[in-house]
Amino acid sequence: MAEIHVHEFMTFDGIIDAPMWSAEYGFTEPMGERIGAITERAGGILLGRTTYEMFEPAWSTRTVSDDPGAPFFNEAPKYVVSSTLSDPTWNNSTVLGGYDADRIRRLKDEVEGDLYVSGSGTLVRAMLADGLVDALHLLVYPLTRGTGPRLFPDGAAPSTLRLAACEAFDNGVVYLDYRPVA
Repeated sequence: MAEIHVHEFMTFDGIIDAPMWSAEYGFTEPMGERIGAITERAGGILLGRTTYEMFEPAWSTRTVSDDPGAPFFNEAPKYVVSSTLSDPTWNNSTVLGGYDADRIRRLKDEVEGDLYVSGSGTLVRAMLADGLVDALHLLVYPLTRGTGPRLFPDGAAPSTLRLAACEAFDNGVVYLDYRPVA
């Protein structure tokens, strides 16, 4: 059975919107190695529609010479949770339909390897509420934004996580790997 591994770029105050704010910190080789370790175990990518529509033009034309992650993003099967997207154009993309926790559970049974999720805040919050996320891989940036979509919004059910790994990078970003406590 596949595990769902969520990767998020996040501000110190929990904002997970489109991470344009991360550019001033750069993207270091050790950060890339952390994300690479997550994607190398993945047998597919699970995305919400908004993130899919941001990723498709950004990744579909990249090659390994542009970014070492390009082959993964372009060749891996992509599963999109959307009730409005009907004709995906990115290689190996399948629309699953609107969010359905049981459909995600079946997908976990069908995919060999883990499912990698990036961004996709609405989808991630729903999967967290339904106990479908097996790991949270957070790159936490040393800034606050004050407002914006949060990984854990007000009113979210309480949960307990255990720290599986932690690493600080020279640019002030911290990698945190959290797992749900059963």
